[in-house]
Amino acid sequence: AVGPSVVRIDTERLVDRPALEGYLFPDRGGEGDGQRRESGQGSGVILSEDGLIMTNAHVVKNAAKVTVTLIDGRTFDGLVRGTDEFMDLAAIRIKPSGKPLPTAPLGRSDELQVGDWAIAIGNAVGLDSTVTLGIISSLSRSAAEVGIPNKKVNFIQTDAAINPGNSGGPLLNEFGEVVGINTAIRANAAGIGFAIPIDTAEKAMKTLSAGGKISHAYLGISMLSLTPEAARLNNADPNSNVYLPEQHGALVLAVGPDTPAAKAGFRKFDLIVELAGTPISSAADAQRLVDETRVGQPLQVKVLRQQKQISLSVVTGDLSTRPERR
Repeated sequence: AVGPSVVRIDTERLVDRPALEGYLFPDRGGEGDGQRRESGQGSGVILSEDGLIMTNAHVVKNAAKVTVTLIDGRTFDGLVRGTDEFMDLAAIRIKPSGKPLPTAPLGRSDELQVGDWAIAIGNAVGLDSTVTLGIISSLSRSAAEVGIPNKKVNFIQTDAAINPGNSGGPLLNEFGEVVGINTAIRANAAGIGFAIPIDTAEKAMKTLSAGGKISHAYLGISMLSLTPEAARLNNADPNSNVYLPEQHGALVLAVGPDTPAAKAGFRKFDLIVELAGTPISSAADAQRLVDETRVGQPLQVKVLRQQKQISLSVVTGDLSTRPERR
């Protein structure tokens, strides 16, 4: 059974106080000047008997203290071994004592099909061991489609309720195997839940649990899928100030300064039609290819610019070192 391996994660973090708060509410013990303690809560799942726990990065972000509570009432101090904000994953270690820790059986997210049963377990709004039932609504939802383009994950979509406090808990298949890690990072996603595929999460945990960092390739552009129909509507508009090629592709809407794309010569309204030798018909196609490349890997790109095809060469950068937006 998976239930005993699902844990509650309580966190404490120090946050800056708003102006004048220190005058109204004097410092309590353990709080620094100009700071106050803030508590948070989420869920996690035990992966191994030696105390490795998987959860969301946003659950433990900036945490000064992490406490892990098992369903049998045992509590442990947790050590955050590694986090990746772009995948929203974190690895926590506890030192097991007493009886062996319960662990969760892992399934395969690449075997899921739309319509399969889905079960979400977690500590929804502080209510321990809450179970909700639904189905797999969609597979491989890109972060851009979900509305969180700063993430580097293709999500599983489910209608099983994932509420605050459920974050980091497991999404199970009908056999009780973990196939995803629930995440509740889109505030307006009522009735729609998203989970990180376990195949992706398990691979990342090997790096994070060892204290390592995961590199993510990026170009530094904002894109939108273009269709012939949308291009024709634009071109027929007498107030439109740009002509768009009437074909499928990934339309560049913005190029970040000092990014690999800027250095390679990308321009706003370029239409990406081929990337690394692969035809591109949507922004999701382009994003998926970039996500699959290594940092520092050169990519050959074909774009349409002012009705002419242009070849560009871009070297992917490391997302964690991208320039700050001005």
